[in-house]
Amino acid sequence: MNNSRRHFLGRLGLATAGLGLVSLDSFGVSPAAAKFNFDISLAEFSFASELFSGKMTNMDFPARAKNEFDITILEYVSGFFNNKHKDQAYLNELKKRCDDLGMKNHLIMVDGENLTALDNAARAKAVEAHYPWVDAAKFLGCSAIRVNLGDAMAMLSGKKEEGTPAQLATAAVDGYGKLLEYAGKAGLNVIVENHFGVSTDPDWLVGVMKQLKATNKGLLPDFGNFCAERSKPETMDIKGIMATKCVKEHEKYEGVKKMMPYAKGISAKTHQFDANGNDPETDFIKMFKIIKDSGWNNGIVGIEYEGGLMREMGGDMTKPANDEGIRQTKALLEKVLEELG
Repeated sequence: MNNSRRHFLGRLGLATAGLGLVSLDSFGVSPAAAKFNFDISLAEFSFASELFSGKMTNMDFPARAKNEFDITILEYVSGFFNNKHKDQAYLNELKKRCDDLGMKNHLIMVDGENLTALDNAARAKAVEAHYPWVDAAKFLGCSAIRVNLGDAMAMLSGKKEEGTPAQLATAAVDGYGKLLEYAGKAGLNVIVENHFGVSTDPDWLVGVMKQLKATNKGLLPDFGNFCAERSKPETMDIKGIMATKCVKEHEKYEGVKKMMPYAKGISAKTHQFDANGNDPETDFIKMFKIIKDSGWNNGIVGIEYEGGLMREMGGDMTKPANDEGIRQTKALLEKVLEELG
C-alpha cells in the first residue's frame, strides 16, 4: 500500500471513555438506591468533516465544545493531532487552552498500528507506537486512551482480516496486555471500543478481557459499531467508504449488555433523528435501561455524531449538519437522564 493511500485509510479509521465506575460502597450508598446519572462528553469525531477539510483544527476543539454546546469534557481523536502528539510545545498550548476554559481532557481515541498483528515483531512495534499517546494523554490530564483490537485497514478496504478469532485473541492478550502494563505505570486506563473486524464481536471482546488481570483494562461500548462485515467500496475515497453497506452485524442491545461488566465509558453514536428527535437506529431509552440495569453509574457518556461527515463528505443531505446533530444527541441524553435518573 502506498503512503498516500495508507494515510487516507488511517484518517478514515479515526472514528470514543476512561473513567471506571464510581464505587458507592465507601459512601454507604447501595447501587440499587443510587440515582442513575452520568456526565456528557463530546467526541472530536463529531466534527470530522470540518477537521478533514481544514475548516477546523484540533486546537479549536476545546473552545467549540464549551462555547457552542456547553460541554466541558473532551474526547480527542489521534489523527487530528497531525503527528504533533510528541511535540511538547503543541501539547503545552493545547493544555493551556483547556485550562483557561475550565475543560476536562478525558481520553484520546488512538487509531494506531495493529495491536493484534499476528507477526510478533509487528505487534511489538505497534505496542511501542502507542506509548507516546499514553504519555500525551497523561500530560493533558486524561484518564484513558481508547485503542482498537483488530485490523482497521482490512475492515475499511473490505478485505478479510488475517487470522482466526482464536489466533487474534492470543495476539490481543499479548499486545494489549503489554500496553496495559505501560499505561498502568502512568495511572491511565486503556479501553477498547467495538470498532473494526473481530472487535465488533462482543463475545470475542469479553473473552479477551477475561484473560487479562490488569485493573486498567476496560471496554467502550459504541452503539453504532457492531457491523462485522461491510460491502467492498467501489472507490477508495471517503464517499466510496461511506457508501458501503453492512452485510453482517451483531445485535447491538445484546452486545452492549455483554460488554457492560467491563465498561469504563459509553459512546453514544448517532447519525440521524426522526421528527420527535429520537434516533431511528438506536432506541436510547431501551439502550440506557440495559446500561442502568448493569449497575453502571456516574461515568461518562460521549456524544459521537457521524451524520455530519456523511452529509458534508458523502453527499447525504438528509443528515443534519455537525452542530445540529451534536445538539440533538445531547438532547437525547438529557431525555434519558430525565426518564431514567
